[in-house]
Amino acid sequence: MVKVLISDKMSPRAEQIFKERGVDVDYKPGMTPDELKACIGQYDGLAIRSATKATAEIIAAADNLKVVGRAGIGTDNIDKAAATAKGIVVMNTPYGNAITTAEHAITLMMAVARQIPAANASTHAGKWEKSRFMGVEVMGKTLGLIGAGNIGSGVAERAIGLKMKVVAYDPYLSPERAQDIGAEKVELDELFARADFISLHTPMTDSTRGIINKDAFAKMKDGVRVINCARGGLVVEADLLDALNSGKCAGAALDVFEVEPAKENALFGREDVICTPHLGASTTEAQVNVAVQIAEQISDYLLDGAVTNALNMPSVSAEDAPKLAPYMKLAEQLGSFAGQVTQSGISSVVIEYEGHAAELNTKPITAVILQGLLSPMLEGVNMVSAPLIAKERDIDVTEVKHDRPTEYQTLVSLTVTSEAQTRTVKGTLFAGKDPRIVDIKGISMDAKLGKHMLFLTNQDKPGFIGGLGTVLGNAGINVATFNLGRAEEGGEALALIEIDQAVDDNVLDELRALPQVMRAQALRF
Repeated sequence: MVKVLISDKMSPRAEQIFKERGVDVDYKPGMTPDELKACIGQYDGLAIRSATKATAEIIAAADNLKVVGRAGIGTDNIDKAAATAKGIVVMNTPYGNAITTAEHAITLMMAVARQIPAANASTHAGKWEKSRFMGVEVMGKTLGLIGAGNIGSGVAERAIGLKMKVVAYDPYLSPERAQDIGAEKVELDELFARADFISLHTPMTDSTRGIINKDAFAKMKDGVRVINCARGGLVVEADLLDALNSGKCAGAALDVFEVEPAKENALFGREDVICTPHLGASTTEAQVNVAVQIAEQISDYLLDGAVTNALNMPSVSAEDAPKLAPYMKLAEQLGSFAGQVTQSGISSVVIEYEGHAAELNTKPITAVILQGLLSPMLEGVNMVSAPLIAKERDIDVTEVKHDRPTEYQTLVSLTVTSEAQTRTVKGTLFAGKDPRIVDIKGISMDAKLGKHMLFLTNQDKPGFIGGLGTVLGNAGINVATFNLGRAEEGGEALALIEIDQAVDDNVLDELRALPQVMRAQALRF
């Protein structure tokens, strides 16, 4: 009999489902890391919420663990790299608490507009300060959404019901999808300039960390109000404090913080700041939904081998897995490359298979390409949810199999059309197992992708390589592989460079300042 540990507080329905399915289950919330490490080796599955930290140390001690299931969206508390290296599937439940979090954001917006917590405390204290608490109406005001996925679109729907104007910034939001949810798609600076209320619903990525900062506040209206039910690090708390002190920001409502649990914070104790302890998903309905979903998913995997909402494993049968495995890796790299270099809303995706690739069951490969394409800006995307997310965002996905001669034994081409441009990237398998990028925008290459990469577009003129090497050398950055390609002599050229460590913004700025360089971007795989 397989055995599962529930190590966080969870609806009793989860334990009941495991037992009904014939799974031996222990319910032990509140264990210390040492206690979890001591016992984790006896379990096949681990069901958690946000309190348990499935660190590399815990995973190293999990000799029998096959799956970690997060009842919720965020998986920051799981070391996914360590789990993947040990063959442990990581699952989540990406849709179970979207409504609850959207409702919490609207609740906080209304509360900060009318100073409800401060007025409540004053009245309980026996005061009657009616003239002190002068709020603002939300009707007719502009709500700026940063992120318009499942939760953000739910907030938009409810705000429109309150007769608000909704503008949204989301690089993956198509104009058609924006129209469907009743929002106007805008660039970030325009959102800052127009919004009376700003609500964040975006994952924590390198591009969104600190998105609300000193510079952002300078672009906002006087008296703006900020609501954050997403991730604490999206808002630079010191800059928010300065904006509140100056009057630039009239109020803030925070459900998440840079450091959690937040026992001390400079924002605490202020009447113009509402704070809740990460309650976005804390309703009876949401707790039951995510508990039921994760118990069913873990049971399905342990008992039948079915994989649902996995973040680090594609849904493929045991029979197809060996021959599809190298294609899955190629697909993830193609999609991730295209996703990282695409900076505007995607309208269509065309995936073409030639040679041996055209003879395979390509649906899981296509799903992994979409997963890689959408993951840079969307949290919790997996190969199961990626096609649905693409459909919801009105991204037209076309899969084509070609029965024609090709210079490669197998070839997968990905063409992404965004608001800014159309870009094609092609890949093959070297020796049938090692992924290679062989064409970008019609320029031939032969690039193996490593963990840290630099992608540069430059003019094919003398001095580029020397200048590049000088910048990297001065920064102490070692080059592992160097791949160049050009359209024609003296024309546009591309460079894909594997480096041994990540580069910071200062190095990128130096590269962009080189006279031949038109674009320089750090990529991570």
